[in-house]
Amino acid sequence: MGFDLEALREAVKTHGRVVRVVIAGIKGSSPREVGAAMLVWEDGQSGTIGGGTLEFQATEAARTQSSPSRLTHHALGPDMGQCCGGAVSLLSEVYDLQAIDDLDDTIIARPTATGDMPLSVKRLMASARGQGIAPDPQLIDGWMVEPVHKPTRNLWIWGAGHVGRALVDVLAPLPDLSITWVDTGPERFPQAVPNCVTTVPAAKPAELVRHAPRDAEHLVLTYSHILDLELCNRLLSHDFRFAGLIGSATKWARFRSRLAALGHTPERISRITCPIGDPALGKHPQMIAVGVAAQLLRPARQNERKKDLSA
Repeated sequence: MGFDLEALREAVKTHGRVVRVVIAGIKGSSPREVGAAMLVWEDGQSGTIGGGTLEFQATEAARTQSSPSRLTHHALGPDMGQCCGGAVSLLSEVYDLQAIDDLDDTIIARPTATGDMPLSVKRLMASARGQGIAPDPQLIDGWMVEPVHKPTRNLWIWGAGHVGRALVDVLAPLPDLSITWVDTGPERFPQAVPNCVTTVPAAKPAELVRHAPRDAEHLVLTYSHILDLELCNRLLSHDFRFAGLIGSATKWARFRSRLAALGHTPERISRITCPIGDPALGKHPQMIAVGVAAQLLRPARQNERKKDLSA
């Protein structure tokens, strides 16, 4: 996880003055990792640094903070009503639109007090930019260094019905996903859509498959079996990292037969996962969404293993 610049920008646009509180350092156990952050404004907040007394006290302090930046240290012991046994350092920074405009869009490095950038930070920045590898969030020689967060996974959700909406509700908060949501018309989407989700109304959704990155992940769950089939056909001809189709074993048996008739080999067809999620959880849209989310978040998905075997 890195510095979520877009989330901060949206919060400032909506709420004005926003304080970003980030875990800058850890000793021992901690409820969250270095780089975990929350945004705090006058009457609300988003994100979390782990909850409990630590977060409550940090939130209250952020709302009354007068200095542009403040580094504090907290023991997670009995005095705080927590039993982690460790200690954390929190960096709390006040942001407005001008402060955001002054930030770098790749790596954000700033002092926790005053002083010139030390050589250790200069070397870290030069190495990261020269090799194109983002550094881990860290507090080094009095400077906080964080890479700007960029989603690493492209997820295309085909269909904005009950299951599609449930999936967006569950998956949109996940930081590594850039979600493209496709359906046949603007009226198919809810009025409120998360900022991180791009809605694409298209009279012929299957025509958009060729525009998807070849390493994208796809969830096919439209209102039409005919459209589902055409999307599967186009995806198999296009390539993908993962493709999941909502449906029963009977639906998938029919689709396999029809996709074979369209010229796809059994090995190629087997790259599509159907059904998706965990059938044991039930058929309620939110139950399906929870199962699919778990499937997407597993480090080694069944579909990727199949791809490696067929390569």
